[in-house]
Amino acid sequence: MTPPAGMTLPLARSYLATPAHRLRMVQSAAGSAADALFLDLEDAVPVDEKTEALSTALKALNEIDFGTKHVAVRINASTSQSQHHEILSLYAAQRLNAIIVPKAETCDDIQRIASLIQQARPPRARPLAIELLIETARGLMNVDQLAGLPCVSGLHLGVGDLAASLGARSGEIGASPTGYRHVSNEAQGLVASPLDLFAYPMMRILVAARAFGLFVIDGPCGAFKDGAISQASAIKAAAMGFDGKQVIHPSQIEMTNEAFTPSPAEVDAARRILEALEQAQAQGVGAVTVDGKMIDLANERMVRRTLALAARLP
Repeated sequence: MTPPAGMTLPLARSYLATPAHRLRMVQSAAGSAADALFLDLEDAVPVDEKTEALSTALKALNEIDFGTKHVAVRINASTSQSQHHEILSLYAAQRLNAIIVPKAETCDDIQRIASLIQQARPPRARPLAIELLIETARGLMNVDQLAGLPCVSGLHLGVGDLAASLGARSGEIGASPTGYRHVSNEAQGLVASPLDLFAYPMMRILVAARAFGLFVIDGPCGAFKDGAISQASAIKAAAMGFDGKQVIHPSQIEMTNEAFTPSPAEVDAARRILEALEQAQAQGVGAVTVDGKMIDLANERMVRRTLALAARLP
């Protein structure tokens, strides 16, 4: 992946959401094991506390030690009257790595935000990245164009609002509607197999992100009290190729980090594949058998990502 000019793609296996108007929660998030976190000015903040949330976010960014974490703020949507003020206020916070734009739908909106950031003064010591939350039908339809904007560094999938935008009959964030099933007529009766509402949008934004060198984050699992479901949701996203996953509760952090961390066995297998390919190439052979499987240069590209991720881990 190649990040936008002047920016470094973050390590963000777990991306913790924290209400910006709750300073103690922000302090706790800063000391957590999450790789990244965002202070939320949008959905997690009551309308009458929006002003306080921005003030608290600025206080936190200027006073709290976030260590090496990637730190972002989710601003309010473009339909909000406060977005312009939020961006200009947050711009001066040098500890802030990125803003997350919710309900991203059109290139014009994102280019307007990018222009506002570019014109702000004085210049920042490091660029302020723009990450997009794809969480509406229109945003998903336009994700290829949005991902191609040079100002964009990453994409997030917003599972709750996307389900609402699609009209899905579910009240649980990140979960498919119970009625979304494939029913077959077997010899002894009907057999229903659950289907995944998010399989298509996940793959859609994953492809868009990879096409333009962006990092990509899966949406949260709302069932944070159910460890098995939370873990399975993280494992699925990691297996697909996502870089990380939003988490909404500290209890989800460790299992999410683990899901996105290559295991010792995976790292060992990757190294053996590279060694075998290097020996084969030295002998003028393009493919080789490792553990009973045919390996070629495509495998090399796959395992190098595993080793690159392992090398970045603390």
